[in-house]
Amino acid sequence: MSRQTLTCVLVAAVTFGAPSTLSPAKGARIDVTADALLAAVYEEIIGGHLDAALQDIEGLIRVRPNFRLAHLIKGDLLLARARPINTIGAAPNVPEAHMDGLRAEALARLRAYRERPPADRVPRYLLQLREDQKYAVVVDTRRSRLYLYQNDGGTPRFVADYYVSSGKNGALKVREGDEKTPIGVYHVTESLPRQKLSDFYGSGAFPINYPNEWDRIQGRNGHGIWLHGTPSNTYSRPPRSSNGCVVLANSDLDALARNLQIGVTPVIISEDIEWLSPEDWATERTSFGKELEQWRADWESLDTERYLTHYSKSFSAPNQDLDSWSRHKRLVNGGKSWIKVKLSNLGMFRDPGKDGLVLVTFDQEYRSNNLSNTVKKRQYWLQEGGRWRIVYEGTV
Repeated sequence: MSRQTLTCVLVAAVTFGAPSTLSPAKGARIDVTADALLAAVYEEIIGGHLDAALQDIEGLIRVRPNFRLAHLIKGDLLLARARPINTIGAAPNVPEAHMDGLRAEALARLRAYRERPPADRVPRYLLQLREDQKYAVVVDTRRSRLYLYQNDGGTPRFVADYYVSSGKNGALKVREGDEKTPIGVYHVTESLPRQKLSDFYGSGAFPINYPNEWDRIQGRNGHGIWLHGTPSNTYSRPPRSSNGCVVLANSDLDALARNLQIGVTPVIISEDIEWLSPEDWATERTSFGKELEQWRADWESLDTERYLTHYSKSFSAPNQDLDSWSRHKRLVNGGKSWIKVKLSNLGMFRDPGKDGLVLVTFDQEYRSNNLSNTVKKRQYWLQEGGRWRIVYEGTV
């Protein structure tokens, strides 16, 4: 009976929620992570092989001695030999708040392992990676998962995924101290090695550029949002336990760090990732690319009024609004006999926090009869009344 009870508890944990329909991507890494080992233990429990499960969980503990969840599962396996149990973490005299965090981690890890990103789907947000962006990071706070994608000639290819912890109070950070994780499109700004940090941050940290320009336009504030590791006595933390940062196991952070480019790698944080088929993804990319090309062509045309129709009434730039921007463009273009604009190293990313918002970055080569320069640009495009318009533009 104790074996049957424990099996029922784990079956409920495994099958809770929507049925699994996802599968690992072709060419993805062979999974030898703690998630894979833990899932194997769960499968043995469900199959009624408790002795094998106990042997394997002890093996996992030898590899990860500070993995508290593994110790919890071992305790359940030992307790099930003596009496029936009706929940994960049935050991007596353990603070319930502590157990709740471990149970949440168990469910998050197992669901994510069994519901992997489908091989024929890509995150909607990665419309186009720049040529110099070798990888992209996409975080799903609801699933407590971080996904790593490689830039394969402009097409994102799934490489790996990792369990993460995020803000205690959920997602969509608004103000300093709200203990929420921001939602949006960011990039890694710095690498902070272990030697410069307290043990709390584990093997290192990678700050991101929260608040970005869109956050500031929305009145959001705060600072110090990092990707970082865990204290040396802790393998992982519960899904909702950080002050707003994205936290990984130290071994996972070390693996991820090898693919991060400072100032370059995009980090997109979402509450719930939207997946697209390659065909739908290509259609969205092509459609938005045409809007950007039309803006470029209208600028070259020297038809300033047509060019300005690409800008939102709520447009802003550093120290400018739409009126001052328009006056400046009319004045400048009035002294031009010709303009040539070339865009290269183009990146396009949908913002998961605002429907119909796209961040665009590119290298802009501008030439005219009396001026030539090259700058890095960042724009936010917002869909208004069925049309894309620029709500922010500035140099990087």
